[in-house]
Amino acid sequence: MSSGHGSDRWLVNARRPVDLATLDPGSESGAPGGRADTEAALPALHEELADLQDRLWAETRRSLLVVLQGMDAAGKDGTISHVFRGVNPQGTRVASFKQPTTLELAHDFLWRVHQATPRAGEIVIFNRSHYEDVLIARVHGLVPEATWKARYGLINSFEALLADGGTTVVKLFLHISKGEQRKRFDARLSEPTKRWKFQPADLAERKRWDDYQIAYADAIGATATDTARWYVIPANHKWYRNWAVSSVLIDTLRRMDPHYPEPSV
Repeated sequence: MSSGHGSDRWLVNARRPVDLATLDPGSESGAPGGRADTEAALPALHEELADLQDRLWAETRRSLLVVLQGMDAAGKDGTISHVFRGVNPQGTRVASFKQPTTLELAHDFLWRVHQATPRAGEIVIFNRSHYEDVLIARVHGLVPEATWKARYGLINSFEALLADGGTTVVKLFLHISKGEQRKRFDARLSEPTKRWKFQPADLAERKRWDDYQIAYADAIGATATDTARWYVIPANHKWYRNWAVSSVLIDTLRRMDPHYPEPSV
């Protein structure tokens, strides 16, 4: 991880191995204060994100792809609903990737993903992504080791292609502890409004926790590049997660510096 300031504190160093066990999922590093102060800072971040997104949409030259990954109950849905509150829905889209269909399986693993990437001006959020093909496929032995290992290079080339075409790629791993996942599973079972999210398969996947941690660390380390950055976001505290993700996206869009175009007349 980077020791820099701002959102760089969560940035993965592409030249070092990734060890998730050394990264605290309960960290509150850099937050404006405790929960109350940090949540009080969020409306201003929402406003700036909406402004930057509006400029990107109006500019219609470049785009932003946000890849969200994490263990079950890491908070991908919650991140999307909280962080992107107030953005223009015309220029923002969410794409989710479930078990591949027969048609999708008849193509290469990136075929369905490429179709969902953002067009000029858009922000697209991937709720899970092409990384499932080096995570689930690896942990469950769906393909040979040589196949999923080769996919690291294919992913890097794919993301470089997107970058070359004007799409900035930002990848966020929502890092929670095994204990926090258990609490969230319990909440899903006990609260009627969350019960629909619980699937028996979640518990089966939980038994593979250690395997997934290794798979994530390897995948992040192998695909952390200057053109497609990985950030490991401490996500045990939802309020901190929302602030951290907002900070990363705003810093990214500030670097992109989109501008409203001049009138054509």
